Amino acid sequence: MRDFPRGTGHAERFGDDGSARYPAPWAEGPGGWLDRVPPGRRAHGAAPTAAPQHETASRKADLSVPGLTGRLTAVTGGGAAAAVSTSRDHSEPYELLRAAAEFLTLRHTEERLGDPARRIAAARTEIAETGTYRHTTEELVFGARVAWRNANRCIGRLYWHSLRVRDRRDVRTAQDVAEASADHLREATHDGRIRALITVFAPDRPDRPGPRIWNEQLIRYAGYARPDGGVTGDPRNAGLTALARRLGWPGGPGTPFDVLPLVIQGADGRGADGRRADDKPRWFALPDDAVLEVELAHPEYPWWRALGLRWHAVPAVANMCLEIGGVCYPAAPFNGWYMGTEIGARNLADTDRYNLLPHLAERLGLDTRSDRSLWKDRALVELNRSVLHSFDHAGVTVTDHHTESRRFLTHLGREERKGRRVGADWSWIVPPISGSATPVFHRTYEAVERRPAYVHHPEARTRAHGETGGTLV
Repeated sequence: MRDFPRGTGHAERFGDDGSARYPAPWAEGPGGWLDRVPPGRRAHGAAPTAAPQHETASRKADLSVPGLTGRLTAVTGGGAAAAVSTSRDHSEPYELLRAAAEFLTLRHTEERLGDPARRIAAARTEIAETGTYRHTTEELVFGARVAWRNANRCIGRLYWHSLRVRDRRDVRTAQDVAEASADHLREATHDGRIRALITVFAPDRPDRPGPRIWNEQLIRYAGYARPDGGVTGDPRNAGLTALARRLGWPGGPGTPFDVLPLVIQGADGRGADGRRADDKPRWFALPDDAVLEVELAHPEYPWWRALGLRWHAVPAVANMCLEIGGVCYPAAPFNGWYMGTEIGARNLADTDRYNLLPHLAERLGLDTRSDRSLWKDRALVELNRSVLHSFDHAGVTVTDHHTESRRFLTHLGREERKGRRVGADWSWIVPPISGSATPVFHRTYEAVERRPAYVHHPEARTRAHGETGGTLV
């Protein structure tokens, strides 16, 4: 296990007294995979309960889309093919074909590939024969990028087209998923210049599910329950920490920032070594070289660094399903890079997370007897200054909420000029501090739900809490 503290991956650029020099801001970057739970939507420290809803089966098929003029039925016997009847029906194969046709038409239209009818016909035949169909690598890349473009809760979509896509659909076993996830972190970290990246593992199929990553993000800090009812570390991860311990993880040194192991459930099949996969969840420690962390200091207060605060550099969301054309990729970890408020105004400040504001206010000498002194606001600003300064001095990409708000409006303008409506959730797009000082505050948005999309399934949120439903062993 690691010794604490760990290195941050770059030569420290703090003064001898522990303070940080004033940094220059980064000039570019998406950020904005927001780690936020709006008030009223929390449940036991869970991820947001509101999620994009699946389109209902009663929705009318778009008859202008080639290949959607009848019922899809599987033909048994030699050389199975798709038969089309004159009456439409919303059976499961038909819904998959409808979703496939809509996606393929979208891609052919946006990328000017011509008539999609032949590709849709091929997908129809494959669905009739196997119950599903396989995307080409080019379709996978397009779908993953457009899913980012469609993410209503993400402020950092300006750079959606730059998302790098790692096609690892051949990977199904827990061991292989863990190794590829560590590789994802190494590639995304890029020596501190964080890359927007997604790794797509095997999809769900009718005959067997794809693998699952139980962790909310590839890097999370453990939360150890104490006898007094408190938690050492991150309370959000107390359930998954307890599960990892039951699976055999010995735990870390017991600091507030012990990196959790990955908890992965493999799919049915065989790994690269030919061994049979295990569909029970297993834990895998992340290698040290896959985890870049930043120690937090402050530009003015020498004592700040001695607090031992830190945060990891890559916010790689791991338990959302990537849905493309009716196909679900349940393990598809993806990341942009951090907006400072995600760390300083939420992860370290929320009362159900690290809850640092009272302690920092005391160290800053603020009057905490009344909220009217605005001690919370003042402590919150200093904590966010610490995050931005420390990431910059460690040479790690981070963005700030003022810059990202302007970029989001640039994204809106670009999309509108292309004739595309942009969906957005106001409660997520507006930053958690100084909202009215940013341009995204002063307008309204429509939550337009589109596919492809990254979707939070209820069972994935349950797994992230370490709840097994009695099926662990």
